[in-house]
Amino acid sequence: MSFNLILVSSCFSLIVILLILYFLKKSKINIKYALVWLLLFGFLFISILIPGFLEWITHILGFQMSSNMILSIIIGLLVIINISLTTIVSSQDKKIRLLIQEVSILKEKQR
Repeated sequence: MSFNLILVSSCFSLIVILLILYFLKKSKINIKYALVWLLLFGFLFISILIPGFLEWITHILGFQMSSNMILSIIIGLLVIINISLTTIVSSQDKKIRLLIQEVSILKEKQR
């Protein structure tokens, strides 16, 4: 990997890590989602700084190419995030429906 690519990739990883930590500090992101992103970009940062690390992990996991492994990991993480967000939306939908029913009952009692 060229020095410019290493420099740009590591700067990008650090910026995203700092951004996620900032969002955590301001309570704009939930800790469980922040952990997923921090682990992902932490892994990316380590794989950039240690030469041969990505090839070693690729060999251990049994992938033919590093790009296939990275793509598989990204797709897996996106599926996990999607399922998690779907469950949150479903539970909030139930809570909103219950809240609407309770407000309607209270309005009817006031009349």
